[in-house]
Amino acid sequence: MEVKYLSIYNDIMDSIENKIIKPGEKLPSENELMQKYDVSRDTVRKALDLLEGNGYIHKIKGKGSFVLDIAKLDFPITGIITFKELSEKMGVSSKTIVHELDLIKPDKFLVKKLELSKEDLIWRVIRAREIDDKRIILDKDYFNNRYVPSLTKKVCESSIYEYLERDLGLTIGFAKKEITVQQVSNEDKEYLDLEDYNMVVVVKSYTYLDDMSLFQYTESRHRPDKFRFIDFARRK
Repeated sequence: MEVKYLSIYNDIMDSIENKIIKPGEKLPSENELMQKYDVSRDTVRKALDLLEGNGYIHKIKGKGSFVLDIAKLDFPITGIITFKELSEKMGVSSKTIVHELDLIKPDKFLVKKLELSKEDLIWRVIRAREIDDKRIILDKDYFNNRYVPSLTKKVCESSIYEYLERDLGLTIGFAKKEITVQQVSNEDKEYLDLEDYNMVVVVKSYTYLDDMSLFQYTESRHRPDKFRFIDFARRK
């Protein structure tokens, strides 16, 4: 005999996966679920906790439980893939909004991150990435001007890597990445459609050309419900 909270979990999970309950919809209250399934509050809470733990709902204190979009985008950790390539691969409508494009003198933070000299200049590019009319990624890119002598808004709205490889003839080699979860910043609030999320997943990348020249530092800030970060590992 199936445990009661698992029965409730499976019933709600099936409704979410079959789009009977749609992303963004609010689930019935705990009291309503208790009446519907004729169970205790503790049983209902166990089912809701399991749904939240497995990524089906997001519980907001004082407001209730809301269904998440389970059709997350697979974002490879070890690969180097552009937003344009990712959205085309997933077959979703997308748009890049360029908020800032400047050639600037780097501060101490960026001098250290990009291993720069005092004479170097960098391109600062701040872009919001929109998928299905929701701004869910904020990319903050910094390029060493020695390797990227020019950038335009049109290039930044399309694909910078495509421009670097096709027009400038650069060969992008590899990247080191660091993934953390951070409290949302004022910049995140301004440029992203965060809804009720107060945390973002931040991927910091150091990207090198094939000759081992460090040419780019990026902070890519993701709304946590829209991406699944994946990797492939083999024991040697």
